[in-house]
Amino acid sequence: MQTSNKNAHKSRFNMQKNITSLSALNWDDLKFFLEVARTRKASLAAKRLAVDYTTVSRRINSLEASLGTLLFEKSRNNGFVLTAEGQRLLGSAESIESTLHIACEQVSGSGVALSGHVRMGCTEGFGSFFITPQLSHFTDTYPAISVDILPLPHFISLSKREADIVIALERPEHGPYVCCKLCDYNLRLYATQEYLDNHAPITHVDDLVDHPFISYVDDLAFSSELLYLSNLLPGAHATLRSTSVIAQYVAALQGRALAILPCFLAAQDSRLLPVLETEVNITRQFWMYCREDLRKLKRITLLWDYIRETTEANQAFLLGESKVMMFVD
Repeated sequence: MQTSNKNAHKSRFNMQKNITSLSALNWDDLKFFLEVARTRKASLAAKRLAVDYTTVSRRINSLEASLGTLLFEKSRNNGFVLTAEGQRLLGSAESIESTLHIACEQVSGSGVALSGHVRMGCTEGFGSFFITPQLSHFTDTYPAISVDILPLPHFISLSKREADIVIALERPEHGPYVCCKLCDYNLRLYATQEYLDNHAPITHVDDLVDHPFISYVDDLAFSSELLYLSNLLPGAHATLRSTSVIAQYVAALQGRALAILPCFLAAQDSRLLPVLETEVNITRQFWMYCREDLRKLKRITLLWDYIRETTEANQAFLLGESKVMMFVD
């Protein structure tokens, strides 16, 4: 009987402790927690939240005190690293954030639903030469939705909320994501007329052995899907290598070497000519994905559907069968 009373007392104590913790919790502190968790730097989180460093530090300390636990390990080299408790809180905090966004859309009417901010991550070439001009037309149609486009030559993380929507070369293997195949696109071998006039004729793939190439830095390529040259011509001589496809494109224009480039990038430029057009024709895919919770947001849905519609309208352009990019009104 005595043991039962002790357990009941302990249960009431824990319940009272939880109520006290919740009453002391400032829900706004979760916003600061999320930014620090994603950026791992209080200074960067402060910049994104438009506050000073001390405010971020104070809010994190306040949240840890309210919860009675350490959420971050602080390191000079690694910044703010989530503890096990911080990792557990992260998933719940992100769910609260997404639920709040959806609730605001539902109660605020269509005007708010058609406004807001979206950040899209994309591979560098596709982002710069196709997605960016398309998004210029999207923002004409929806001027209250602002869009950040991140055309970067590296992987962009959804788990760290570096972007809301990502277009990548590979489908994500796991995670709470909605994903679709966006499109196929082709790459071909290109050279300037100057290069072709000043080098040995190229009539067959075997002729490429003695020609210089521009290519990726193999060990720094963020995806194996980018290693076209080594697959096409093992042992090929790359005189200039870069992690940037735009840098490769600019280098090819100098007329000193050959380069394998996406058709959506090179075919628009009359200075570049396809070489062995039927023999060197490489097909790759783009995948688009976002977090399941964000997919329900109206602004995400609008941009998602727009990108799918415009890539479908540009199939011929992306496959190198047309040099004209189409725009969807």
